[in-house]
Amino acid sequence: MEFFCYHRDRPASAALRDELLEKHWSYMDGYAAQMIARGPTFDADTPTGSVHIVDLPDAAAARAFAFDEPNYQAGVYRDVLLRRWRNMLGRTMWDFPGGRSGGNRYVVLGLGPGTDDGLVVPPDRDELIAYGPLLSDDGATRVGAAVLLRAPDADAARAVLAPGGYADVEVHDWQFGGRPS
Repeated sequence: MEFFCYHRDRPASAALRDELLEKHWSYMDGYAAQMIARGPTFDADTPTGSVHIVDLPDAAAARAFAFDEPNYQAGVYRDVLLRRWRNMLGRTMWDFPGGRSGGNRYVVLGLGPGTDDGLVVPPDRDELIAYGPLLSDDGATRVGAAVLLRAPDADAARAVLAPGGYADVEVHDWQFGGRPS
């Protein structure tokens, strides 16, 4: 089962996040084989959260992944969005043809089930890094969408989801995560 996890930073937690960076990476190293995508979100140069998309055996394993994470345990994060997810591209971020750098990267969250008949991968998928629906705990109901992509700006990133199709759409600056190579 695939899960989308977005840990949102607590205000003024950047110093604690920096202090725990090696513990965070070491923890994530244990999930390297299950990782579909990962990376921090930003507001200007300030971290605002961490996105992880992982393939885990069940919801209990996903909750353990999200809530045993060292930054969460230490109070870096103010909240966690954890939802089942479906990988509609069938690849990981490391398979993205655009590579790890270059261009603006975003995470786009469509919150609410959407008014369209279903989430469909756009025909121009070259700029998509990860794309899929956010699902209810049983996986039967779409409750939103999560997309990682490269786009010229936040407005272009937002346009990847149907206009007016969600109760709320969030766009966050994002970059490929993990240990520096």
